Amino acid sequence: MTIEKPVELVLLLGSLRSGSFHRALAKALPDLAPAGVTITLLGCVGDIPHYNADVQAQGFPDTVNTMAGAIAAADGVIVVTPEYNYSVPGVLKNALDWLSRLPTTPFAGKPVSIMSGSPGPIAGARAQYHLRQIMVFLDAIVFTKPEVMVGGINTKVDVEAGTVTDEATRKFIGDHLQAFVQFVARLSPKS
Repeated sequence: MTIEKPVELVLLLGSLRSGSFHRALAKALPDLAPAGVTITLLGCVGDIPHYNADVQAQGFPDTVNTMAGAIAAADGVIVVTPEYNYSVPGVLKNALDWLSRLPTTPFAGKPVSIMSGSPGPIAGARAQYHLRQIMVFLDAIVFTKPEVMVGGINTKVDVEAGTVTDEATRKFIGDHLQAFVQFVARLSPKS
């Protein structure tokens, strides 16, 4: 696939653990992306305070404003998340709650790709479907096919190296990223 202009994507990671499988997946994405695509990790969702309307009344935290600015400036967003208790991790939901309360949500009209995984076969499917519901409220445009749900993620990534080691998974994610970039291009105004 030939990319006519550079594509800037940002990545929102829903995991805090430094040795998480999802962090390894997130680190691997720039190497799996098509030429001309950059993927930049956003700030840590753990650095955002718990949502509180009293705090909001004093002004949005810098961490929220910085993340919102990066999302608004990007061509698209990739969310990589584990599944906790059949849903999204609380820290990810908290970040999205803050971002949703800005006067202009940075996700409005923004193409979003969601990736998940788990050591088990369900691979974060329930978290993805909950996240899609949240994205509807944020007015994002979620890319739905092909879905990236990595079952047995613990056998397919190298946490230390931050790589995807399983060749079939590498190819599938690379194909997904190519399709997502085409989706982003279709949604972008022609320049």
